[in-house]
Order: sequence, then structure tokens, then C-alpha cells
Amino acid sequence: MRGTLGTVDLNSDVGESFGRWVLGDDEAILQIVTSANVACGFHAGDPSTIRATCAHAIANGVCVGAQVGYRDLAGFGRRYVDAERSELADDVLYQIGALEALARMSGGSVRYVKPHGALYNASVHHDDHARAVIDAVVAYDRSLPVLGLPGSQLLAHAEAAGLRTIREAFADRAYTASGTLVSRRETGAVLDDPQLVAQRVLAMARGEPITAFDGSIVTIEADSVCVHGDSPDAVAIARAVRDALDHESIRLEAFA
Repeated sequence: MRGTLGTVDLNSDVGESFGRWVLGDDEAILQIVTSANVACGFHAGDPSTIRATCAHAIANGVCVGAQVGYRDLAGFGRRYVDAERSELADDVLYQIGALEALARMSGGSVRYVKPHGALYNASVHHDDHARAVIDAVVAYDRSLPVLGLPGSQLLAHAEAAGLRTIREAFADRAYTASGTLVSRRETGAVLDDPQLVAQRVLAMARGEPITAFDGSIVTIEADSVCVHGDSPDAVAIARAVRDALDHESIRLEAFA
């Protein structure tokens, strides 16, 4: 992780409200993190929410990234969709382009791409869906980094395509012994103690192991740390993480 060299990127999922339904405190989160994974309308986010989120991010000097997902608004993108590779690539390309248009209204642009939810998890092992995301990024802009789980098919195909790869760790999610994320269906898969989460991130930043879900030890190598923006304690967790990093003189800086 870049934190071992004194620098960490902190990212969060934002722009996930829809119409009158509000999810998370994006304005507060965007004063803490350095990179914003902005929903692109397929799993969450309406055009006005997305535009406003981009404006807040850019005003706070936060990098805007496209968080692309399956076409699953009702399921919040957390359900697998059995799409053909070419169809999924078109869906991802569509989402990047939509976010780019809304970001430009505030003088910004899309700086990286990260899959969301079920697509993120599928792209760890599902070859065709991992390739579909990379197909879209290559078609749109080869300069865009791809953010994903270390050891995933997504990052393997991104690297093979000559794209910059960014390994991601999760501050507030439990890990399996193999370094993958514990399913949200399992009790304890999402961590909600700000101080515990902050100490885990410090360990990751130092290159130290953390305790996996089964009690074993696992080392997570990453370039960016995600704090989810949709949990009830998201702001408190993000603030605790940032304060802990600041206390250790570990500088926060966007990878893009």
C-alpha cells in the first residue's frame, strides 16, 4: 500500500441517492476523502443527484471516478446480472459517458473507473464480466486507471490491456482468509466501530496483517482504501480513519 511510503488515497461511494430518497451524507464525506466513486445511474443516482455530487467533489478538490454497475436500480446493483460481454461493455461505456457529461458541468472529468457491488464481486473471478469492464475503459479512454480487488480478474485484464491498475482495500468490510470480501449476507461482514476501523486501516497502511473473518491473519496490499458512504456511521468512520492517518503523519492524496 502507498501508505507504507507515507501516502494513502481514501475513496468513498457517493451520489447514490435517488429523487426524494436520500442515502448517505455526501457533502460531509466529500470533505474527508480524496477520491469519489460516483454512481452513474444504473445501480443508484439520478441525473440531478449525480451532477450535484460531482459539483461538491470538484469544489472540495476530490477526484471523480465512475462507479459502474449492473443495470439493477431496484436491487442497488447488488444482484448478479447474466449479461453478455458485449452488452455489459456497452452498459459500462454508457455509464462512464453519462458521468463525464455531468462532471464537465462543474469543470471536472472522470478520472478513474471502479465497478460497484455485484459487478465488483463478479469481476474478481468472472472472466467475461471483468473483460467487459476493461473493454469499455479501453474504448473510452486508456488513460483512466481501474480500481479493483488485488488478485482479481479485473486488474489482471486491465494490466494486460496496458491500463493503470489500483489495488483497493476496504476499511469497513470483513475479509476472508484468502483476501476476498465476506458476503454482506453474513453477520459481521460490515464493520461499524469507527476506532476499530481506523486501527485496521493504520495496519494496512503500515503493511501489517489484519484479522480475517475466521480469526486467521491476512495481509491486504492496496493503493487505495474505501470507506462506504451508505452506512449509518459512514461520516464518523471516515473521520476516524482520516484523523488516525493524520496522527501518524500519513498524507492523504488521490491516486488519480
